[in-house]
Amino acid sequence: MSAIPAADSFDVAVVGGGPAGATAATHLAQQGHSVLLLDRPGNIKPCGGAIPPRAVQDFEIPDELLCTSVNAARMISPSDRRVDMPIQDGYVGMVDRAVFDEWLRERAAREGAEWRHGTFEELVEADGGVQLTYAEGRGGRDAVRHRVWARTVIGADGAKSAVGRQAVPGSTDIPHVAAYHEIIEVPAETDDRFHPERADVYYRGSISPDFYGWIFPHGETASIGAGSAVKGFSLRSAVDELRREADLTEARTLRREGAPIPMEPLQRWDNGRNVVLAGDAAGTVAPASGEGIYYAMVGGQRAAEAAEKALHSGDGAALAEAERAFTREHGQVFRVLGAMQRFWYANDKRRERFVRICTDPDVQSLTWDAYMNKRLVRARPLAHMRIFFKNIAHLTGLAPA
Repeated sequence: MSAIPAADSFDVAVVGGGPAGATAATHLAQQGHSVLLLDRPGNIKPCGGAIPPRAVQDFEIPDELLCTSVNAARMISPSDRRVDMPIQDGYVGMVDRAVFDEWLRERAAREGAEWRHGTFEELVEADGGVQLTYAEGRGGRDAVRHRVWARTVIGADGAKSAVGRQAVPGSTDIPHVAAYHEIIEVPAETDDRFHPERADVYYRGSISPDFYGWIFPHGETASIGAGSAVKGFSLRSAVDELRREADLTEARTLRREGAPIPMEPLQRWDNGRNVVLAGDAAGTVAPASGEGIYYAMVGGQRAAEAAEKALHSGDGAALAEAERAFTREHGQVFRVLGAMQRFWYANDKRRERFVRICTDPDVQSLTWDAYMNKRLVRARPLAHMRIFFKNIAHLTGLAPA
């Protein structure tokens, strides 16, 4: 092991350069703080890559980062019922995480953050802040180690966060779904089993016994993946099945990626002194949908704002505002989606009814409105009442399958 050089000092060290960490580093650098953005090179999260217009607007995402725009979703039931949900007024942007995340890190560096390639190893409280040790590149026994000191650390290093494990009690207790996807090259000719402007979502036990599978277009490529929390379930076999379904078995595979995805936000994101978590490390992936990019960026922003308050006040208790602010904005949506996942994904009979509900125009309209605007829609009480009674009919089995 190489000798560890003397420590550099920063106001904030951000561990992890995904959407949450890069967003936090950008905000803090824009406010004039000295920021280290530490990211492990070559780390790409398996992700369908969907971002709503709200994310494009709130975080100033340039159009050229969108591989394509999706104008409909197709829901496929266990019995192969196919329900198309067109987006009437808007779109869903699709990004390739390899390109998108790199652009976010580059933006943080342009704003003044010091971006380093390295693998986090250890943090120790010292001299009124935190001493952080990392290895260059992807680490390893012979990698050069470095120490830095920061007044505050933001852990945005993904699900099962190493920062959280060392600094925030309870951070390892989040339930997770294992996710796996393959990025493939889309053939020049395809049929209706795959459409370059449609996201396909498969609710079938053979694809996932407790979550779902997806085929999402990325322009010249596509993401084909599945997730499950069931130990021993073969996600690779599920992806093989999806490729056969879409007649994409012979398409060239460009990348294969897998990682855990959290399914429930932490109740506490910080240690009350100098460490706060964000993104997957804080569990901010929406249940039922698995959507994480927008919520990661919001969580990174809230963590940065809380860190800024702590820096100005000298009181680490201000870090708790990150979780409080996020929950005020999105807690109700997460609770509703969590209840949906627990009930509707329980077995194929319920998945069949869930997909049938998606044929309803009120369900489609309110679903897209909520997704685009990131809020529960309250402006149409009659539509909500109709959906309530239709849900009761499906739950009790009174509605036809």
